[in-house]
Amino acid sequence: MADDPSAGGPGGGPGTLEPTPGGERDWLRFRDDPAPDEPAVTLDTFLDQSNAVSVLIEAGDDVRRLAPVLDRVRLVEIDFPKFRDGRGFSSARILREMGYKGEIKAIGDVLVDLIYFMRRCGFDSFAPNVPLDRADVESVLNRYPHVYQHAAADDVPIWQLRHG
Repeated sequence: MADDPSAGGPGGGPGTLEPTPGGERDWLRFRDDPAPDEPAVTLDTFLDQSNAVSVLIEAGDDVRRLAPVLDRVRLVEIDFPKFRDGRGFSSARILREMGYKGEIKAIGDVLVDLIYFMRRCGFDSFAPNVPLDRADVESVLNRYPHVYQHAAADDVPIWQLRHG
């Protein structure tokens, strides 16, 4: 199973571990569309430029400021400066609740054991500071076969499966 390049997780889709442009680290992506190659700019810079399509959300940024221009956003990179800073989870969930369908990438101090929960919040790609082991990622993504509540991922809660 560790060699299966199509292994997915919550929310489905292909999972590929491949180098980022420049090859400086590995990243995990769960999308079928081409990866955006435009560099992400800070939220304030993004809002000041009409031609920017990739935005970097740093700890403390309010993603709701993107609401008026959400239609031009191709990529949102959410920075995790430290693993214990969970504000990025909320940012991803807020973006999905606002209807954002584009790529949300977790960057920085992304730990393998949090990827499952990040997927449930709406993240669909990852660029951790430290390379992740493919077998560990697959194990984490497949650890829980059922969920108990709705989330940004499309998984059907177990109670709904039981009671139709």
